[in-house]
Amino acid sequence: MKRWFADGVFRTIVRNAAYLATGKLGGALLGLLALALAGRGMSPAMFGTLILIHSYANGVGAVIKFQTWQFIVRYGAPALERGDIATLRDVTGFAFGLDLASGLLGMVCGLAVLPCVSDWFGLGADHLGLAMLYCTLIPTMTAATPTGILRVFDRFDQIAWQQLVTPLVRGIGATISYVADLGFTGFVLTWYLADLSGDLCLWAMSVRELRRREVKGALKPGLFRPARKLPRAWSFVWTTNAAHSIWAAWGPVSNLIVGALLSPVAAGLFKIAATFFDSASKPAELMSRSFYPEIMRLDPSSRHPWQLAVRSALISGAIAIVVLLLVMVGGEPVIALTFGKRYVEAYDLLQLMTLSLVMAMAAFPLESLLYMAGRERSALVAEGTAALGYAVLLFVAIHAYGLWGAGLAYVAGVCLKTLFMLVPTALAYRNRNNLTHETHVAVPA
Repeated sequence: MKRWFADGVFRTIVRNAAYLATGKLGGALLGLLALALAGRGMSPAMFGTLILIHSYANGVGAVIKFQTWQFIVRYGAPALERGDIATLRDVTGFAFGLDLASGLLGMVCGLAVLPCVSDWFGLGADHLGLAMLYCTLIPTMTAATPTGILRVFDRFDQIAWQQLVTPLVRGIGATISYVADLGFTGFVLTWYLADLSGDLCLWAMSVRELRRREVKGALKPGLFRPARKLPRAWSFVWTTNAAHSIWAAWGPVSNLIVGALLSPVAAGLFKIAATFFDSASKPAELMSRSFYPEIMRLDPSSRHPWQLAVRSALISGAIAIVVLLLVMVGGEPVIALTFGKRYVEAYDLLQLMTLSLVMAMAAFPLESLLYMAGRERSALVAEGTAALGYAVLLFVAIHAYGLWGAGLAYVAGVCLKTLFMLVPTALAYRNRNNLTHETHVAVPA
């Protein structure tokens, strides 16, 4: 371990992950407070309906969203290192144009489709207006340009502070809604304002950082003109969009399917279990956000980035074992204390889902390694195949075992994703001598 931390890149990965962990820890506690107050302030059916409204907007955003932050890191980081501000402006302008176009398209589609599917999801006519209001958040939900800007400038400390905004506003609003007995409408508006506040804060931080660096015109949106200057730009954004849209929709779409096949109450229980699982796996997500920008600066034909991946995976897996033990011991009393005894059923589901926790956390470097090696399409195939298998298993298992089946399908989906990502990553490592540094930093001077 001492030799590992002698590596400056590895120290940077851990340091940036620590920054993000600081914000996420506080955000997780505040978010849990908001969920607890919502669970206690409404009936299980109304709580489930709130989750369905939030999941629908998130699901539409996840499907339509381009991973522009990855595009900015891949093309913008090497441009910034060599002082090519003109290329950096093209990169951020192209990313902003994609965010703007996809966000508006997603909002229009979400609003148009919602009245047709609301009954299937269990959203009655009484709640349709609030659900349509929530869809107006899709443009800000889908924008990843400000995150990419802060990451390429290595401002993970700013991202850590921003991660507190949404849960803080949500916690304050949930407290007011609970104490003042504002009911379902109060909690929906709280969730709406919290999401909007967090998104706007992220934009404000990125704009301030651009001004501090004196990078002018970086947020002038464009699509075709800047793309002509960036090799394989369209190929990269379409591939990463498809891959992440498939898997990012996992959580929201799962909630919608559970709600449609079972009930809003079941959707609420599934959401509670999934929230605890996501919180438990946050260390891996934070390591991934720090890991990706650093290895994109390294030569994929060398052993260095691959060694970093193994070391990071081992640390993440070790953390997962500790977290797993804590969940098994303290999960039930925490859920009972936080949400009330009527939601304790979610703990049984959480126990089942955490069986895949170690695998999910230890496998986090796989996707970043594929992008580094120029194997974006392999990542897309892996994500798509695993998500398709998960969807089929979700429908079959729910019909066979009810809510318990949803947990079984979740575990199987994590295992499928890990397996399908591991195979092309191992092949890329075996053929690493054929890779060049230009594979992932091919930006014209």
